[in-house]
Amino acid sequence: MAKSDYLISVMKKFICLFFLVLINNFLAAGMTHPEHILKLFKANNNHIQYTGRIDYSDPLKLRIWAPGVYIQAKFKGSQCEILIDDEVASENNHNYIEILIDGKKPYRIQLTGKTNVIKVPDGLDDTEHTIMICKDTESNVGYIDFIGFRCEQLLPLPPKPKRKIEYIGDSITSGTGMDLSTTPCGKGQWYDQHNAYMSYGARTSRNLDAQWQLTALAGVGLIHSCCNMNVVMPQIFDKVFLRGDTINWDFKQYQPDVITICLGQNDGIKDSTLYCDAYVKFIKIIRQDYPKADIICLTSPMADKTLTAVLQRYLKGITDYMNTNGDKKVYKYFFSRQYHNGCGGHPDMQDHQLIADELTAYIKQLKGW
Repeated sequence: MAKSDYLISVMKKFICLFFLVLINNFLAAGMTHPEHILKLFKANNNHIQYTGRIDYSDPLKLRIWAPGVYIQAKFKGSQCEILIDDEVASENNHNYIEILIDGKKPYRIQLTGKTNVIKVPDGLDDTEHTIMICKDTESNVGYIDFIGFRCEQLLPLPPKPKRKIEYIGDSITSGTGMDLSTTPCGKGQWYDQHNAYMSYGARTSRNLDAQWQLTALAGVGLIHSCCNMNVVMPQIFDKVFLRGDTINWDFKQYQPDVITICLGQNDGIKDSTLYCDAYVKFIKIIRQDYPKADIICLTSPMADKTLTAVLQRYLKGITDYMNTNGDKKVYKYFFSRQYHNGCGGHPDMQDHQLIADELTAYIKQLKGW
């Protein structure tokens, strides 16, 4: 064999060996890092469960303003990606979300841009897993658009809990000022301590194996809202985007067994006739949409002694009036003390747990749950 032919033969063998090693390395990487087989499951996939007030006008881009709206799915494999767009209503407004894998400890993250691809943490077994995503921040911060999941396979979930509770309220109910785990009070943005997933309403529902819906807006009142806000709760109760008073909500989508009303903190002390008349009218509005629900009127858990005494007097008169006039399913509950250890006098994380414990015990007794 000529020397040149020998060299060509050696080079061919080297090239073949080189490509064989490349292919083996590629296949090995694919077996240990299966991202290349992840498939897109769009927001309208029937294996994805949604709870809360959502704008469904674009089925491939579900828009969420309200705090506490949550999304659940079950996926197969060790990898999953969440696709979420953020409104970024102003330069610094980035929503927070809570993520929960397999019912273990939840973790809160902040979105970073208009488009976000969020990978679940490494280390998951190559088996079946559940995931929950909950919007932690206010409609005041802006909306998020849920686009879908990327994973190996989506699987059907079991049915949702049969019990349903709706929590109507202001910043307390939405979870404002409670989570100091990353940003202390007075630092960062005003919403950096929001955590709707850990708020008293969501906790109460989880205690009772019930679905939750937080119809809540920071600053809102029954007849007077704070902070230059031009809406009050009876005006926006039937909306998806509460702050904007837009997009009608279809009440047939969620018929709660129990409704709590926690208002009055932003109203302050008002003329009793004016306040009580407005409260009675609001209960009648709620009753039109929810004819079978038990309605519980709550004092504000962050109110001082003076406001608490006034609210207790008002709520006793309101519930007595409703009961006397034929609506026996209207109740009152007075929190045992003031909870105000968070930012701006709001309840903090521990306070919300204690508030939920109180409310859980009362609803258990009321409903026999």
